Amino acid sequence: MQVEFHGAAGEVTGSMHLVHAAGRRILLDCGMMQGGREIEAHNHDPFPFDPGEIDALVVSHAHIDHIGRIPLLVKRGFRGPIFAQSATAELMPVMLLDSASLAESDAERANRDRKRGEAEVQPLYTRDDVPAVTRSLRPLEYDAKTRILPGVEVRFRDAGHILGSAIVELWADGRKLVFSGDLGQKGTPILRDPARIAEADLVLMESTYGDRNHRERDETVHELGGILDEAWRDRGNVLIPAFAMGRSQELLYWFAKFWDEWGLARWRIFLDSPMAAKVVEVYDRHEHIFDADAQAVWKERPNPFRLPNLHITESTQQSMAINNIDGGAIVIAGSGMANGGRIQHHLKYNLERRNAHVVFVGYQAAGTLGRRLVDGAKWVRIHGRDYRVNAQVHTIGGLSAHADQRGLLDWYAGFEKHPPLALVHGEDKAREALAGEIGERYGIEVTLSRPGMVLEA
Repeated sequence: MQVEFHGAAGEVTGSMHLVHAAGRRILLDCGMMQGGREIEAHNHDPFPFDPGEIDALVVSHAHIDHIGRIPLLVKRGFRGPIFAQSATAELMPVMLLDSASLAESDAERANRDRKRGEAEVQPLYTRDDVPAVTRSLRPLEYDAKTRILPGVEVRFRDAGHILGSAIVELWADGRKLVFSGDLGQKGTPILRDPARIAEADLVLMESTYGDRNHRERDETVHELGGILDEAWRDRGNVLIPAFAMGRSQELLYWFAKFWDEWGLARWRIFLDSPMAAKVVEVYDRHEHIFDADAQAVWKERPNPFRLPNLHITESTQQSMAINNIDGGAIVIAGSGMANGGRIQHHLKYNLERRNAHVVFVGYQAAGTLGRRLVDGAKWVRIHGRDYRVNAQVHTIGGLSAHADQRGLLDWYAGFEKHPPLALVHGEDKAREALAGEIGERYGIEVTLSRPGMVLEA
């Protein structure tokens, strides 16, 4: 068994790893690269392999940095089955249609502004390309070992990152590969804790926060409540860049749990996303994989997805109307890194207001608008115009959907005999720190994956 690394190998987006086993080629994830314009331009590049020679695709979860290039893979010749946990299989068409819509809008905007003689900008793919992906989906349940190809078996275990997120166990050639996907934190609302796995011949593990530990969740939640109180006193709006799946649902969970304590009835709350309603429907169909605490909140508090003052805005007109509100609104909108989507329009209307608050609740990749704001930029450019940043910008790291260094070390500690380890999905600073900690504890040499690197399992 061999593994080739082709994405998220020194960065945190574009997850893609190719496994050669049992005479077959199995691709783990096919994610989009996210960041600045220069980084995202590489999504159009040819794949470093022939898509037509891939026998199967195994998907860890439905975030775009793990699935966002699948329609392009199919357009360029992939014809095999796509295996995903059942909730992930339901979420993927929703996410990909939204991604395609954004790509179409961005291309249309770029073509309006292009100069004479410049080539027409083409979207990475369109909404018409998504049904071919959907037809190839093969849903699997957690904990069911399944033969996906002759000589190749797969089992999904709960990764606790987002709904349907999976750790992938893959058996072939008498060897076992474990791919962590993205691992969640213990105690994350709604989700169960990441599954413990004891045996592997090679482990591919994410390392997004390999160099730091998150604040305690209770402290983080208390901070969020304090920001909302401050914003109410300032009579401003609160903008929360968050992907429509995962972090948005967690925020609504906290709003329901602290409904009275935070005085949330006085706010107008907007989940501004054309796909939010569809995502909520998928969550509703998969309550059986929620953790016990979440099931209790659903019974004892206002339903987080049906708060009395929650508005799920789907149309462009509904979204635009939010910008007529100059105070008392909490707006959750994508993208989570503020690099596109509806949040950019809300930022244009609010960044120059001193009473506005912008709250970042997730990782901000290098080159994104979110990273520039978190790093303290005084001016930012959105849709070709410069805006002064007068709004108060907050970063709340404790709500991350990713395990921190403690969590990653704890998950790896569950393996017996300390199998060989390759770190993926992390910038070098984070990976080097985690590799050092693991090497010191277990006496193994940890591999830092690079694009094109090949490892034997």
